[in-house]
Amino acid sequence: MARRDKADSELVLMPLGGMGEIGMNAYAYGFGPASRRKWILVDCGVKFGDELDPGIDVILPDVSYLEGEQRNLLALFLTHAHEDHLGAVSWLWPRLRCPVYCTPFAAELLKRKLNEAGLLGEVPLRVVPLGGREKVGEFDVEYVAVTHSIPEPSALAIRTPAGTVVHSGDWKLDPTPTIPPLMDIERLRQIGDEGVDALVSDSTNVLREGHSPSESDVAANLAQIIGEAKGRVAVTTFASHVGRITSVAQAARANGREVVIAGRAMQNTIAAAMEVGLLKEGRAFRDQTEYGYLPPDKVVLLCTGSQGEARAAMARIAADNHPDITLDGGDMVIFSSKTIPGNEKAVGNLLNLLAGQGVDVITSDDALVHTSGHPRQEEIRQFYGWVKPKLLVPMHGEMRHLKRQIEFAEGCGIPATAQVMGGEMLRLCPGAPEIVDEAPEGRLHVDGRLIVPSIDGPARKRRKLSFVGVVAVSLVIDGAGKLADDPQAVLDGVPEETGSGYEFHELVLDVAEEAFEAIPRKRRHIDDVVEDSLRLAIRRRLETEWGKKPIVHILIHRG
Repeated sequence: MARRDKADSELVLMPLGGMGEIGMNAYAYGFGPASRRKWILVDCGVKFGDELDPGIDVILPDVSYLEGEQRNLLALFLTHAHEDHLGAVSWLWPRLRCPVYCTPFAAELLKRKLNEAGLLGEVPLRVVPLGGREKVGEFDVEYVAVTHSIPEPSALAIRTPAGTVVHSGDWKLDPTPTIPPLMDIERLRQIGDEGVDALVSDSTNVLREGHSPSESDVAANLAQIIGEAKGRVAVTTFASHVGRITSVAQAARANGREVVIAGRAMQNTIAAAMEVGLLKEGRAFRDQTEYGYLPPDKVVLLCTGSQGEARAAMARIAADNHPDITLDGGDMVIFSSKTIPGNEKAVGNLLNLLAGQGVDVITSDDALVHTSGHPRQEEIRQFYGWVKPKLLVPMHGEMRHLKRQIEFAEGCGIPATAQVMGGEMLRLCPGAPEIVDEAPEGRLHVDGRLIVPSIDGPARKRRKLSFVGVVAVSLVIDGAGKLADDPQAVLDGVPEETGSGYEFHELVLDVAEEAFEAIPRKRRHIDDVVEDSLRLAIRRRLETEWGKKPIVHILIHRG
């Protein structure tokens, strides 16, 4: 029996997020026979809500499948500390309850999140040194240093008795990063020589040819722009980008300027980087309360909000309602970032507000003030050459990115390719790649302090409310089945009058009374009958007069 189970053991990949989208990365790897498969989860990240999800700031992967397999879930491995890879841990760990492995910088940021969630002493946090290797069950997981836009990013070499998969994580090939470490190309080559059955690879920038610029090139440009500026300079970038924070700080120092920090997320990143020895300049940064005391030509403001986030520092500055920070005509704002798909409107609004204040704005369209942390085609080609995978599975990208990397891999001579979407279980090895099972997959919404469903949750109803409004009608029915008083109505998001000038409020009350009177007396004691009759009548009449069907609530009281 044991020999047959070993022969039946396979290594599978089941994404729960990150396939066909940017963000919410969560990739489950399973090993063993189907009846007794053990799992590890690689990354557990978030997406951020947009106008399609009113009131929802954070979106989580649905981990219900692993929740049901909790006794078989051995560990969660984090490749790096970006929110789309780590941000869901504090929300979802109570459903997973497994050890969490990550490098020192990621651990520092995660500790802060766990502390806020009241989980700091409860989560088994295992700190892995750079290049470290951990064995859990039949999984042997090695952290391999790569370069990206955050400290300590790693690819994972996941070895099992069935075979080896390299999970690239987020990476780029940068020979001159502004913070260590360098990419461990030699180790990747060694792993490739050992034999790699599958490479699960970052697809974000596969549509672009050539090589990504180095972070040191961006640093040089920032130094030149800041050196030529006459007034205040504000730089907004991703809060987690310690390399960019370092570049801005060095550029400011070289030009006799002080660095002021605004934004809680950036303060947390700086504290974590200092804790692990990655940001020597951190102790010299000034608090935002000191901003107003510094001469305009002696300050560089470093702040959050590059994606137009409503509560971030830059949004408040642009709206001129920040308690400590203002900008004047002739001051400069540098957007040292790329607009994430979906944030275009929010960022555009921010740019217009700043332009309205007479502020000079520089974006990555104007100068090399940002470089991606993801590889372009020639970098991907080199990675293939080091790892030499038998199978390529694209991840971390929208559908067009995934399909393009499959085409690119085939053109580079990769023997086999496979595409897998959320909830599909792909056998990586042994044998040919094949979808062998499916599991529930979807999204969860963080609504305030609560985790709620995305499909039938409150955001869906809010979205509908934003288009059609709501009508609530209250009526009291006596024991004889008659109205004890006139109905009352509240209308929100509905026009005041019909096209003929009749008030919608009065129209709703008239229709409600007419519909009630049309119900046979003997059936008026059934609440469902009354509710359905009035709701349908009101919606139909409003559609006739307005062209829209609002949400209608009927509140029945028995007198």
